[in-house]
Amino acid sequence: MFTAKPKYIKHMLLALLCWAPMSTAQSIKSPEIHGDGSVSFRLHAPFAKSAAVDLERVSGTSTLSMSEEASGLWSVTSAPLPPDVYSYRISVDGLEIIDPGVREFVPNLFEQGGIFTVPGSPAEAWEMTDVPHGSICHRFYQSKLLARENDIFIYMPPKADNRSATRYPVLYLLHGYSDMADAWIVMGRANFILDNLIAQGKAKPMIVVMPLGYGAPKLLERGWHLEHDELWRSNIEHFSDILLNEVIPLIEHDYPVQPQSNSRALAGLSMGGAESLYVGLNHPDQFTWIASMSAAIFDDSAASFIKVEQNQTAKIKLLWIACGKEDHLIKSNRQFISWLASKKIKFQSVETEGAHTWPVWRRNLIALAPLLFR
Repeated sequence: MFTAKPKYIKHMLLALLCWAPMSTAQSIKSPEIHGDGSVSFRLHAPFAKSAAVDLERVSGTSTLSMSEEASGLWSVTSAPLPPDVYSYRISVDGLEIIDPGVREFVPNLFEQGGIFTVPGSPAEAWEMTDVPHGSICHRFYQSKLLARENDIFIYMPPKADNRSATRYPVLYLLHGYSDMADAWIVMGRANFILDNLIAQGKAKPMIVVMPLGYGAPKLLERGWHLEHDELWRSNIEHFSDILLNEVIPLIEHDYPVQPQSNSRALAGLSMGGAESLYVGLNHPDQFTWIASMSAAIFDDSAASFIKVEQNQTAKIKLLWIACGKEDHLIKSNRQFISWLASKKIKFQSVETEGAHTWPVWRRNLIALAPLLFR
C-alpha cells in the first residue's frame, strides 16, 4: 500500500487548491505591470480560503492580501512601485508557491520565487539598455580542495574575449548564504550594471568573476539555522583557500586579466561580505580593493578572524563597508567599523536606506564599481 510522504501530501493539496483548466490558466496574466508602476497578481485557486503576495522591496518583505472573485480567481493590485527588480512568492492557505504565470525565477537553494521588473524612465542602471554588452561565461572546474565540481560565472566586458590583447582588472564578486553561483547575474543584474556604467564612462572595463562561495557545503544542511561556530568559520576559511589557490590561478591562466594586486578587487554580500573581509584583510598583499555589503559578521568575529594591523594595510586603496540601516546586521557592521577604527585602519563606511535585500545590494554595486581601479 502506498503511503504519501508529508511533502507529497503538501504538493497534492496545493495542486487541488490551484487547479484550473488549461484554457483558464493560459488566460491569466500575472504579474501584469501597468504604466504607472503598479502591478497586478492573479491566481486561480477555487478551493483556497486565503491568498497573499509576499513582495521583497528595499525595506524588506511586504505582504499584499489577495481577494477572491466568484470564479475562484484571486487577485490584488499594488500601489505604484518604484523602478526596480522585484522578487515575490504567493502564499495560499499558508503554503508558499511560485506564481504559475511568472517567467523569471529566483536562484536560491532554500527559497524560490518569481521575478519581475518595473522599468524606469530613463532606464535604471540594472536594466538592459541599448549599449555594448559584455558576455557571460558559465563554466565548471574541479575543486581538489572540496573533491567536487564547482561552477563559476565570468563577465567579460564589451569587446573582450579570451584571446584579447588587452588585459583587464578583475573583480571577484561573492554571493550570500543560500544563493547559487548565478545570484549576482539573475538577482543582482551585475552584467547590465557593468555594461551601463562602462558605456557611460563611470566604471573602468573589468572582468567580474562570480564563484560558488561555499568552502564547507555541509553548512547548507542547517538551512536557515545558522550560528557563528566552527562550521561557519570553517566555511569561510576553506573558501579562502579555494579562492586563492584554485579560482584565482584558473582565472589568471585562462582569461586576459592583470595579475597584480592593484588590479584585483574582492567584494561580496552577506556571507560573501564576511568572506571578502576575511580573505582581503588577511591577505592585503593580494587585494588592493576590498568591499563588503551587509557583511554577515558577528559581534566577536573580527578579532578572532582578522589578524591584520595598520602597517599591513598601506597598499589597500579602498576598504568599503556598506550596510542598510534597517538590516539586521547593521549593529555588528557598526561594531566592526569601530574595531577597524581602533586599529587605525582606513575605511569608507556607507549606510543606506534598506534592509537585507537585493534592491540594496544592486545599488551598492552601482555605487562601488566606479570607485574601483582608479
